[in-house]
Amino acid sequence: MVDVRIAEGVEVPEVSGDRRWVVGAVIIDDRGRAFAQRRSPERRLFPGCWDIVGGHVEDGESVVEALAREIAEETGWRLTEVVADLGALVWTPDDGVERHEVDYLVRVAGDLTAPALEPGKHTEFAWVEETQIGMLVDPSDPGHTFVADLVARGLRSARALDG
Repeated sequence: MVDVRIAEGVEVPEVSGDRRWVVGAVIIDDRGRAFAQRRSPERRLFPGCWDIVGGHVEDGESVVEALAREIAEETGWRLTEVVADLGALVWTPDDGVERHEVDYLVRVAGDLTAPALEPGKHTEFAWVEETQIGMLVDPSDPGHTFVADLVARGLRSARALDG
């Protein structure tokens, strides 16, 4: 069990059955910027693309436990708060395995100037403002705007919550 504040109104699904669950975290810093990291070119899915922090929910984990683990593994930071629900979707990549994804706006603790990127999985990071969302679109597939759209939604949600 992790000690994480869940904001009022945030829906966290129970994971059970044979569904493959995926979690995503739009991490916001105190300046209202969102964290993005570039996937290494060797990754099977979405090589070289910008991404948010996230991954699969492992057997026996809750959604929040998976969020906390993925954030720690991919950045070295500690999840402190799930601030807002950014949506859910079902998608099937080229491996044919359907994924049920839930994405959240979150806050973390740690040295935000020095993420411990997961070796072999990510090559660089950026703190993105709304005016920089375009950098998150994959130039090899300009129609693939999921990450850019999700980060934009997270930034709008953070701005609305901060008043």
